[in-house]
Amino acid sequence: MDQSMRFALGSIIIGILVFTLKYFAFVLTGSIAFYSDALETSINIASACAAAGALYLARKPADQNHPYGHYKVEYFAAVLEGVLIVLAAILILRKVYTGLTEPYELTVSFEGIGLNFLSSVINCVWAMALMRIGRLHRSPALQADARHIMTDVYTSVGVLVGIALVWATGWQMFDPILAGIVAVNIMFSGWKLMRESVGGLMDEAAPEEEQVAIRALISEYGDGALEAHDLRTRHAGHVTFVDFHLVVPGEMSVLDAHAICDRIEEGIAAKMPGARVTIHVEPENHAKHSGIVVL
Repeated sequence: MDQSMRFALGSIIIGILVFTLKYFAFVLTGSIAFYSDALETSINIASACAAAGALYLARKPADQNHPYGHYKVEYFAAVLEGVLIVLAAILILRKVYTGLTEPYELTVSFEGIGLNFLSSVINCVWAMALMRIGRLHRSPALQADARHIMTDVYTSVGVLVGIALVWATGWQMFDPILAGIVAVNIMFSGWKLMRESVGGLMDEAAPEEEQVAIRALISEYGDGALEAHDLRTRHAGHVTFVDFHLVVPGEMSVLDAHAICDRIEEGIAAKMPGARVTIHVEPENHAKHSGIVVL
């Protein structure tokens, strides 16, 4: 079991622990805002399960039906997580409507507030650790999970502020109003996550800074070639696919051209672990004089 999978399973355990703390905070106070906070955490557990399943499938080796591997399954998990976040927001808004139309009793319990605060601290520490591992392994599923958990932290902070306002002013309407604001924020986060994940499924190009780095590596390790053009990149999970045309002198042997390609592939792989490079070699008369000049 690699580090990514251990953290994915850890998210499930942390999610269950945090949900338990938040649920008891809701029981002690009767707060709709605490209820919305606990409900969002229950979605965290479902999304953590989806992330763990996606990581397991993404690491299956390429086969006859999936010659490029199973990396994109992580994006499906991230899209699912976005959908679950939006669903949680809708359920919270439904509870908010009930709270605004039907009076209820809110108990300001310092034990409940303490449990909610403790759960927020646990979530914040875990989200930062999870984001670090997600970026290290370039895992969309783990990064999506980390962003979701951090959204939960912001939600909890807002909820605690709302409960403090209820305690200070005695105006209980702060509770459902704040829960409604939380729900809108959650819905926006879910939409943003779905949009980013769909971009991965649609083979969006690698970020501009990454393309600049790839161009520099081709120039650095392409000694003997003349230029490279038609560079294309895309992400699939933690893997970056790179393909381009490499122009070499017409009289160069296949053996020498192959050696240059190997050198470029090794250079890119050393700087970008997990990169998959495909190079199409062309003779000098195919040069476009508008691509990457090999130094």
